[in-house]
Amino acid sequence: MGVTVTADLDDRNPQLAEALWDALPYRSLQGHALVAGHHLFHVAPVHDLLHLPAAHRVDRRTVPDGTVFCSKLQHLGIKYGELTEPMPATPVGRVAPGDLDALAEVGRAVWESVYASKKPVVAEVRRAGEPSGHRVPRLRAADPEADALIGELHAETERIWLEPPAELVDVHDGRIASGAGSYGTVLTTMLFVNGETRPLGYCTYSGLVRAAGEGMPLESLRHMARTLIAVPAEFLAYCGLAKLGTFTERVLDTLDRLGTRDDFAAVMAHMALYVNCLGGWNLHLFPWQVGDHLARAGAAR
Repeated sequence: MGVTVTADLDDRNPQLAEALWDALPYRSLQGHALVAGHHLFHVAPVHDLLHLPAAHRVDRRTVPDGTVFCSKLQHLGIKYGELTEPMPATPVGRVAPGDLDALAEVGRAVWESVYASKKPVVAEVRRAGEPSGHRVPRLRAADPEADALIGELHAETERIWLEPPAELVDVHDGRIASGAGSYGTVLTTMLFVNGETRPLGYCTYSGLVRAAGEGMPLESLRHMARTLIAVPAEFLAYCGLAKLGTFTERVLDTLDRLGTRDDFAAVMAHMALYVNCLGGWNLHLFPWQVGDHLARAGAAR
């Protein structure tokens, strides 16, 4: 959009702020809250956001506009107006007061992008006064097979980071090889793809990373992975996300080779980032405007 806003990081959650700072610069598909209100967010390529502790929490509704958050959903978020969701959030900074009007302008434009036009808006996050750039960090595993899997996940995540995944484009265009969609409908399949992808990244894979960091025994981690990831991935593969299905099968085949919690966490972190990237594109591509005839009672549109 050619709009720049400046934020100052603070010490309310210093570990999160430091992880964000160390990851800069990067670019990401800019998203907008669809339920909570006037809130911008994007997936940040920062593996540590999945598990770092955050002692200072706030109710997002109560803090000033321009507050910047990092979350365990692997998001960088910015409040720019009224919020309705009473979600505990972890602030790391605040947009400069003189930039709040520009921030609101961006918020309205990104809403139009996500809700109607489908023209992607890319956010660039960098240290003020330093050059632009972008990178998706790659973790390592001691086991060669696990490390090779991480390498392929990293490459695929980089490939789709700023370009919509062809499989998701096909789903949204009604090209679904399995025939998913009763009576030929596409909307139901798109809805279920979105509904399964988000918790798979936000909860399942990120939860497995946190469990590894909190010391859960390795055999228990393997058991939980087998229990949690297979069924949604099989369903999503049937709905058109074949690459996700293939990666999941390889993760399951590799579990017994993961001899340390660090290796386990590295594989799961890369799956989390990959799935969260898919989820971001799902939210962008979904035809939310088909609900224009529906409105919350008493709401201004």
